[in-house]
Amino acid sequence: MAMKYAAAWFCFFLTFLNLISLGIAAIRVRPRLLPLPPPRAAPGVSVVRPLCGLDNFCEETMESSFGLDYPSYEIIFCVAKANDPVLPLVQRLIAKYPDRPARLIVGDEKVSPNPKLNNCVRGWDAARHDWIILADANVLMPRDYIQRLLASWQRRTGLICSMPLGSRPRNLWAELECAFLNTFEARWQYCAEATGLGFAQGKSMLWRRDIMEAGGGIRALGAEIAEDAASTKLVRRQGLAVNLVDSPFEQPLGYRGLRDVWMRQLRWARMRRKTFPLFYAFEIVAGAALPCLTAAYAAWMLELNVAAAILGVAAAWYGPEALLARQNEWYFSWRMPLLFLLRDIMLPVIYIDAWITDEFVWHGNEMTMREEEPSVEQG
Repeated sequence: MAMKYAAAWFCFFLTFLNLISLGIAAIRVRPRLLPLPPPRAAPGVSVVRPLCGLDNFCEETMESSFGLDYPSYEIIFCVAKANDPVLPLVQRLIAKYPDRPARLIVGDEKVSPNPKLNNCVRGWDAARHDWIILADANVLMPRDYIQRLLASWQRRTGLICSMPLGSRPRNLWAELECAFLNTFEARWQYCAEATGLGFAQGKSMLWRRDIMEAGGGIRALGAEIAEDAASTKLVRRQGLAVNLVDSPFEQPLGYRGLRDVWMRQLRWARMRRKTFPLFYAFEIVAGAALPCLTAAYAAWMLELNVAAAILGVAAAWYGPEALLARQNEWYFSWRMPLLFLLRDIMLPVIYIDAWITDEFVWHGNEMTMREEEPSVEQG
């Protein structure tokens, strides 16, 4: 008898937590109607962009580096291999904007099994300024990109970052990726920040050089399989916090394949499990699958309408999530509630997979998180 009431209360509790997370995100995220002006005393900033291959909207996202409304910044593009197909595009963009200080560094430094980190090291070393941004190639930078990062810096901040905001999907599976990136991952990340447990995400990271160097320098990020996890730990060891920008920066998606979306989520989950296993253990309650199952069980035991119970819980989860997307003018279509449901069906499978699988492939590089692999624990 007690089990059915326990299931009902458990469902209610998880739904309540979900509504709190959505409320925090709704308060915390502030869509920008007008771009921020540069700060009065604008410090010099180095923007380091590691590149690997040609992605969707690659030219547009890279060219956005040159159009920033900031008085003193340089751009450093880093490419690991001399035969990378992105090289001609980078060279053409640098030639197109001769008045903007920009450099191309070809060749990486093997400091970890993480190819992205290896590709950033020489760019970091070459940076002329003490404020350094590490930004992925597929981040679309608005004109006030640097101002928005600097504006989020607080007294106890050690690192500012922005999760990717999926935009411009051109097929169903790209919309599914929006369902993962935007109203799901973004809101839980803002919720973590609000509770003092903010963590880095490597799409856009603003560093102050002295903080990085106090933690052992950029090569110390090789201590973890993911540079953003290592960044989080480096900052926390100094008693500082990871903070987020008020409004995330876009990552235009274009076309996506279901397998690409699936494998990317598996890879990220495996890395979260490896680097923060205690926090990852609670991710099983982050989606609506478990609340819907417990609601169905409670309704069945109480001889109520099971379908109505599941629909009620789904409405309580997905209605406010849809409102969050519409409020912030994030991508939304009539298919998104169905994709929220598909995402939450996928999440338990992804969760279980991450506990039993250690290998993944990233940009053609086979990587492992097994403890016995000495290359995983470097730095």
